[in-house]
Amino acid sequence: MITPPNASHNRSVLAVGSVAFDTIQTPAGKADSVLGGSVNYFSIASSFYAPVEIVGVVGEDFPKSHLEWLSKRRIDVSGIQIVSGKTFHWVGAYDTNLNEAKTLSTALNVFEHFNPKLAPSHTRASYVFLANIDPVLQQSVLDQVAAPKLVACDSMNFWITGKPEEFKKTLKRVDILSVNEGEAYLLSGQKNIAKAAEIIRGMGPSVVVIKRGEYGATLFTPNGTFLAPAYPVDTVIDPTGAGDSFAGAFMGFLAEAGVDRAMAQTDPARWETLLRRAVLAGCVMASFTVEDFSMHRLMRLETKELVDRQHALMKMISL
Repeated sequence: MITPPNASHNRSVLAVGSVAFDTIQTPAGKADSVLGGSVNYFSIASSFYAPVEIVGVVGEDFPKSHLEWLSKRRIDVSGIQIVSGKTFHWVGAYDTNLNEAKTLSTALNVFEHFNPKLAPSHTRASYVFLANIDPVLQQSVLDQVAAPKLVACDSMNFWITGKPEEFKKTLKRVDILSVNEGEAYLLSGQKNIAKAAEIIRGMGPSVVVIKRGEYGATLFTPNGTFLAPAYPVDTVIDPTGAGDSFAGAFMGFLAEAGVDRAMAQTDPARWETLLRRAVLAGCVMASFTVEDFSMHRLMRLETKELVDRQHALMKMISL
């Protein structure tokens, strides 16, 4: 495994976002009302590296058996509220361009009134990931955490265009932004990936990770740029959640390694190396996610499979 060197303590990652049902149509078939949501994908991926605490909301229709399964994987589900009503349900479809989903319908249900209130234990989190939610809620989470060592966030076109000023307020408070290529262009107003990253970094986050689907991911830091390839898979079944699982492995790796913003100043070479290794960990994790609908592939992923694929990717990029 792309294991962080000298990782002596487990560091927990707090993730706040959606837990949902998805109905998905792809060229490979259709899956009805399967498990989805950003925090679901993120937490499973991250748990391969570090313990995770998740905060979200579900309805009475959500299977408690899944929450029990998560809790067996170093995932603290005490922050998941179960309220009266139905769980958030997204319906989407992919054509032959598997890099972009078309939203057919969105039923926010109980997620419409989601207002994350952190438990005392969650407010002490050292590593925080703000998944794709209203930037006002992202700021609310940051108002509640005491002194995080590293904060990362994600977003989507809906928030970038719908609440641009609020999202910019969030960006001023985070260390890392993880978005896809289209979102980076929309946020920056640039169609050149390097210029887009430069403008976004000027908005607050010192590190920008631009996810590029089948082309991997590009890391931008004050020290330079790193191009990470995607691991080539034989068959892509469902790309949903690939970006969230990428972020989960990325943040889990950094947490387990004890990476924090101070390291950028005290040991910039180590900081850069660990960020690059974290991106590679994310690319490998995403390659498993796309091999089945929902998070089915992640839920049956074995550590040995992860290790073998990580070694294979490292060989592909070595001279």
